[in-house]
Amino acid sequence: MRSCRILPLCFCALALVGESTVPPQQFPYPEKLSYRVEWRLVTAGEATLQFSRSERDWQLDLHLASAGLVSRLYGVLDTYKLTSDEHFCALRSSLDAQEGKRHSATVVEFDNARHKLSYSEKDFVKNTADKHELDVAPCTFELPGALIALRALRLEPGKTIAFPVTTGKKLVNAKVEAEAKDTVTVDGKNYSTVRYQAFVFDNVLYRRKGRLFVWMTDDGDRVPVRLQFQMGFPIGAITLDLEKREKL
Repeated sequence: MRSCRILPLCFCALALVGESTVPPQQFPYPEKLSYRVEWRLVTAGEATLQFSRSERDWQLDLHLASAGLVSRLYGVLDTYKLTSDEHFCALRSSLDAQEGKRHSATVVEFDNARHKLSYSEKDFVKNTADKHELDVAPCTFELPGALIALRALRLEPGKTIAFPVTTGKKLVNAKVEAEAKDTVTVDGKNYSTVRYQAFVFDNVLYRRKGRLFVWMTDDGDRVPVRLQFQMGFPIGAITLDLEKREKL
């Protein structure tokens, strides 16, 4: 599994929404979501996503940990924190990533007034560091924070929209397409959802070939009940299914 910067999808503030969206009925609100990660028909790990409010800003905390056989093959322990404004535009993010034999820490600071970000990365294994600035849009997003922003939108099937997304090293306008309404069964429970595809692979934001799908409930809560990364050989499909949901 790759770093949590490839997890979930990222997109836009309400100010950027066109005619294809309507205001949310209930979301956003503080919440904690727990997911089971499956790879090659085995439980590969767990991911928890907590969304909270601090004065005017929103805080996203994402924890990703491998389990079982996957931990022995390629252990993953990632901790990601994102602070965004009331429109979900990124303000600051940090990532401590332990993946296999690699261990790095990254901090990205957004200066939306100057339309720039500052990127700082420390590689603890190689004992190297990287710092640079990047020009960005006035309101730019990172992929994990996009899950929050996408929930606040209602992009109907057949509609597409593009948003400025960054990894801290690259900025692109990533397209999201609402493909169709779909019924998803997770642990014996049926959910009425809308399936979205985020076009971030195939040399868009990431060079690796792949497809990213998100299934969100077709109601005011807009809960992401399933996420799936369909990657090329030798990775294959990685699926995150919702196990537990807690309103905070």
